[in-house]
Amino acid sequence: MNAKYHHVTKPVPTPSSVLISEHQPPAKFKHYVIGFVSSLILTISAYLITVNHAGNKWLLFIILAVLALTQFIVQLFFFLHVGREFPPRFKLMLTAFMILVVLILVGGSLWIMFNLNGRVMPSTRQMEKYMNSQDNL
Repeated sequence: MNAKYHHVTKPVPTPSSVLISEHQPPAKFKHYVIGFVSSLILTISAYLITVNHAGNKWLLFIILAVLALTQFIVQLFFFLHVGREFPPRFKLMLTAFMILVVLILVGGSLWIMFNLNGRVMPSTRQMEKYMNSQDNL
């Protein structure tokens, strides 16, 4: 076998090319800064809305849910890079499954708690009857 091997060498960067590349921040850094500022704005706005009691409780709940969903999307796009990898379907399907599991856990827990609250708490009539029966002790 007469195979010739060619060694490929990388060019050595000159000082001028190093200086040019140092002054131009990479696009990834800009991406992280945009994500950080967006997350900070969403977090501070949710805090201020909550502290100042803007609107009634249902309006406040809806606004906070929208801000939380937006924060989630910002985190996925800017920090976890969902949709930017090749192929993007795997992370997207994994994230959708994670959301489904969290919704089932939170929804099931709330359902159980509200159901138990309705079953365990006595009615006003039952409570009065019990209180009157305790007066004889």
